[in-house]
Amino acid sequence: MMLFLLFYYTDALDIPIAVAATTYMVASVWDGIANFAAGVLVDRRHGSLRYGAILTAGAIPLGVCFILIYMPPIGSGAVMVAGVLGAHLLFRTAYAAVNVPYLAMTARISADPGDRAFVAGMRMLFGTAAAVMIALCTVPLGRWLTGSSASEAYFAAAMLFATIGAIILVIVGVTYRESAPIERPLPASVRDALASLAHNRAFITLSAAMTAMIVGITILNKSVLYYFKYLLDDPEAGQLALASMGIVSGAAIPFWMLLGRAVGLRALWMIAAGVGIAALVFFAVADIHQSGLMQLFLIAMQVMIVGLNFIFWAMLPNTIEYGEQATGVHVEGTVFGVAALLQRIAIGIATAILGWSFASAGYIANIHQSSATLSGMRTTIIFAPMLFLALSCVAMLLNPLGRERAPKRTRPEPA
Repeated sequence: MMLFLLFYYTDALDIPIAVAATTYMVASVWDGIANFAAGVLVDRRHGSLRYGAILTAGAIPLGVCFILIYMPPIGSGAVMVAGVLGAHLLFRTAYAAVNVPYLAMTARISADPGDRAFVAGMRMLFGTAAAVMIALCTVPLGRWLTGSSASEAYFAAAMLFATIGAIILVIVGVTYRESAPIERPLPASVRDALASLAHNRAFITLSAAMTAMIVGITILNKSVLYYFKYLLDDPEAGQLALASMGIVSGAAIPFWMLLGRAVGLRALWMIAAGVGIAALVFFAVADIHQSGLMQLFLIAMQVMIVGLNFIFWAMLPNTIEYGEQATGVHVEGTVFGVAALLQRIAIGIATAILGWSFASAGYIANIHQSSATLSGMRTTIIFAPMLFLALSCVAMLLNPLGRERAPKRTRPEPA
């Protein structure tokens, strides 16, 4: 969904990019709200909820809803946009029901922060393998299954990928076992949970850094297919670039894992973001017009992106213990729910910035763009990510979690 959906809306369905971006933003914000609600439920029903069972039960509905977002819409104009939005909202709801329990597994799979960082890195490796497969196979597989490169090709590929994804989720749900069950006090209400988070400096600053980072990298990632198609006149190279970015992610994750153990996760954020900002400055000066050089630039940026994502997911479970030490309340599901809410809002904001900026520059799908339009598109791709990466560094400077593995847990006094 993240790699192709906006491009599918604009260049396969011919939805104006401002409308498509707004639709994507609405669905993304709704996704965040649904994730937050799921996180609250996880905290309130922690004793009765079984994460593995939720994944197993939610796998097939999630797969069906994923197919719906790529189903060629009925009608045109407002009717088509309404159908697209409705399918997107259904998918985001089903996704939230599975996503938050899946993320919360990280806090229970081990009590050791080093183990959690390892799990976060391995999860990203497997996610990278999926991204490579999607980038390389979506259009060719869809074309092979349908004999078409239009919307039907995306729909056929979505059916295949949804089936694979549902099977994997069922396997994970059936085999999952908890090694660190929660026996400490949880918040009595949503207000208590949010109050605990409001006093959790580690979570607040990490979330702020993550939000800024997600806005910046989403603008960059969602521009890839447009840049190769319209600025370089080489759309196939754009798909190869996405796959190459995924492959380099797999190679870069172990590097960031080892470097994080040496310098600490907070310092690692500054290093990764600094690499990204430097690469964007080079891109602004170099004015790249060759597919191969653009792919190299994106690979360098992907090394930075995967580092920042790893750091966030490695640090997030540690903020739970930090908050418990500060407030005496263990907030688990709400941490992941609020993080998902902010992440989805950031993705929605980034998509809107990209779509509205391209529209203001004069972008119209599937036509030759004017030099002024191309210049406006390029300006958005460079300076928006640069600004938000810098803001993420400011937020991370205020984060109290550095080299230390995690605050020490305090056992509750016996009744």
